[in-house]
Amino acid sequence: MTSDNHCASPTSAFRLLVTGGGTGGHTYPALTAVRTLQARLAAQGGVLEVMWVGKADSLESRVAAAEGIPFAAVATGKIRRSRNPLKLISPANVADMSRVPLGILQARRVISGFRPDVVLATGGYVAVPVGVAATRLCHVPLVVHEQTVRLGLANKTLAGAATRVAVSSDSTLSLLPEAVRSATVVTGNPVRPEVFTGDADKAIDALSLHGFGRRLPTVYVTGGAQGSQQINEAVSAILPWLLDHANVIHQCGPDNVEGLSRRVSRLPAQAAARYHLTGYVGSELPDVMALADVVISRSGAGTIAELTALGKASVLIPLATSAGNEQAHNAGQLEEAGAAVTVLGDVTSDRLHEAVAPLLTDPARRVAMAERARAYGKPDAADRLVDVILSAASG
Repeated sequence: MTSDNHCASPTSAFRLLVTGGGTGGHTYPALTAVRTLQARLAAQGGVLEVMWVGKADSLESRVAAAEGIPFAAVATGKIRRSRNPLKLISPANVADMSRVPLGILQARRVISGFRPDVVLATGGYVAVPVGVAATRLCHVPLVVHEQTVRLGLANKTLAGAATRVAVSSDSTLSLLPEAVRSATVVTGNPVRPEVFTGDADKAIDALSLHGFGRRLPTVYVTGGAQGSQQINEAVSAILPWLLDHANVIHQCGPDNVEGLSRRVSRLPAQAAARYHLTGYVGSELPDVMALADVVISRSGAGTIAELTALGKASVLIPLATSAGNEQAHNAGQLEEAGAAVTVLGDVTSDRLHEAVAPLLTDPARRVAMAERARAYGKPDAADRLVDVILSAASG
């Protein structure tokens, strides 16, 4: 453990300060790393003390509270992106960025009080003041973890001063400056352990899918917790054909159930029995994923990590408005590897049909894609990241 800086812990417990958040893509990998490190140390008779630093009244603050992790809030600033450099100097950007120095001072106070052995930053604007305070003011080892193919703005800002940079894809290495590349390790993106505990038969019972044809492949459609109007419309348009070739679990978002239910009511009874419409999939998700042969979804970093760790054939429909077009980059990497099919731009029913049809009509093709996805995945990513954290702390 680090012992030569004035912010490091003098106690025997391993102290980890975590920063990052704003979205689940930044928050949940950090949480998985915390849990994995805690289990690792406990198995060795050690103790982990954690402090999470983030934005007040945020996803990360709620996650930390639910996990019983002490939380400290700091000021942060958000850069509103624009292709026009002049628009970056907007009043909103200037006002937000003026808050960063305050955030750095607040972070320094937290770090000095907590005295961590290492700081883990997983991205999001709040990571910048904390990472700067850790490296420039407190001289604490910093590990930066990037979930997507291309470094986000926050991680790009911190990478040059980080002790280690952990990335989720081998493809990221060629995109990094040489000085950063030498400190970079490919770990993968941590996946929640419960994702690997799925049981297909439990999904059948929990969701009452007894009308499903077990000789048919099962397609899981999801647009995220709130659903996706784009995906819902395209799937609904090809639903009669889809149900001739597959069972379908369609997670459409709570606000979309009523409208889609009216369309389902017009399906023949036999086809309707092979279709399960739901607003939200909660604790059953690991079982649903175990049952699914093909997944139609967005291509956020967390989704990609889970699909590849589990080895699932997929049709990916990137969110066009994702920061830095990161979802398209994520999906493109998988498609190049033959591990997914990507539908970009105008997502029509014809284009979705064209993408999904070969996976349903050709079992060998579906299996081959699933195997390529599994080869791309890193199910041990959390353990790899913990190795990097411990290595950074020990110097």
